[in-house]
Amino acid sequence: MGTIYEARRAMLKSYLSENNITAVMITAPANVFYFTGFNSDPHERFMSLFIDMHTNNTYLFVPALDKDAALLVSDITTIIPISDEQIPFEVVRESVGEISKTVGIEAKALSYYLYNSLLEFFPGVQVVDVQPFINKQRMKKSKEEIAKLITAIEIIEKVLEEGIKKVKIGMSESDLTGELEFLMRKFGADGPSFSTIVLTGEKAALPHGSPGERKLQKGDYLLIDFGVIKDGYCSDITRTFIIGEASEQQKEIYDIVLRSNEAGINAVQAGVPLKTFDIEARNVIIANGYGEYFNNRVGHGLGIELHEEPSIHQNNEQIAEAGLVFTIEPGIYIPEVGGVRIEDTVYINEDGKVEVLSSFPKQLQIL
Repeated sequence: MGTIYEARRAMLKSYLSENNITAVMITAPANVFYFTGFNSDPHERFMSLFIDMHTNNTYLFVPALDKDAALLVSDITTIIPISDEQIPFEVVRESVGEISKTVGIEAKALSYYLYNSLLEFFPGVQVVDVQPFINKQRMKKSKEEIAKLITAIEIIEKVLEEGIKKVKIGMSESDLTGELEFLMRKFGADGPSFSTIVLTGEKAALPHGSPGERKLQKGDYLLIDFGVIKDGYCSDITRTFIIGEASEQQKEIYDIVLRSNEAGINAVQAGVPLKTFDIEARNVIIANGYGEYFNNRVGHGLGIELHEEPSIHQNNEQIAEAGLVFTIEPGIYIPEVGGVRIEDTVYINEDGKVEVLSSFPKQLQIL
C-alpha cells in the first residue's frame, strides 16, 4: 500500500516521462512537503527532492541538522544529509552521477545562484519549468487535505471567538495581536500562517496594514485578518467588528461588503470561469457606489501555502473545477476613514457545488 506522497510522485513522474524530462529538482519547501511529507524551512541551506527518471532513483537532500526529522516523517528511502561545510551540488553530483539533457525546476523557487551551481556541476543540462504542472496538481485538494484545512479553520475560529472577548477600549492593536497569537498556540496551532493583521479605526482602510500602538476607541472599525498552520495546512479568515456603536455609514458599508461576500460565494460552482466569482462580488460593491474602494482580487487559493493557485481575479478565464479551495474576501477601504473586509474559505466539492468551510458568524457584531 503506497503512501499519498508516493501517489503524488507517480503523477509527477508520468508528467516527466511524457515530456521527456530526464530529472526533476524540487526546491520549494511547500512542494518538497507535498511530495515527501517532510515539512521544513531550510532557510539559506539547500534542500531538494531529486528524481532521476533515467535510473528511477529518488533522493531527498536535506541540511544535516534536519536528517533525523526527515527520516521520521518522509517515505523517501534515500535521504542524504548535507553539512554546512559541504558544497551542496557537489553532494548532489556525487549521489546522482551524470545527468544529461533536461532537468525540471520550479522557476519561481530556483534562485540565480542555485541555477548557476546546477550548471557548474551538471554542464550541458537544460532547465525546464515544471511549476505550472505542480501548481495544477496541488490545486485539486484531496479529502485528506480538506480535512486538514477544516482543522486549521476550526482552530482560528475558536481563537476569534475567544479573542474578541478580550477586546477593550484603550487596548492597542499590538496588545490584541499578542492575545490572539497566544490563543493560537493554546488551541493547538503550529503557529500563525502569516503575520496577524489587527487594524483599528482609519487604519482598517489598509488592506495589508500592520498592527501598531493605535488604541481602540469607541466607534472604531476593528478588522482582524489572521490564520494558523496546523499539520502543514493554512487557514485564513477576516472579520470586521465595530467598537461601542456603529454609525449609519459603517452599517451601510458593512452591509454592502456582506452582500458582496455572499454574491461571490453564491456564484461559486464548477464549469464556469474563475473570474465569475470576482465579478459577481465586485458588481455588488460597484452598484452601491463604492467600486473605487475595492481595488484587489476577490480571493486566492489556500492550502499548504497561504497564497497558492488559483487566483480569483476578474480576468482569470480558467474554468473552475471540483477540488479547488480558495477565499472570497471582498472589501471596501476608504482612506482616512476605515474599511471592512469579510473573508471566507470555500471548496468546490465533487458534485461541482460550493461548500463554505468557514462558519464564523457574519452579521455585524458591535463589541
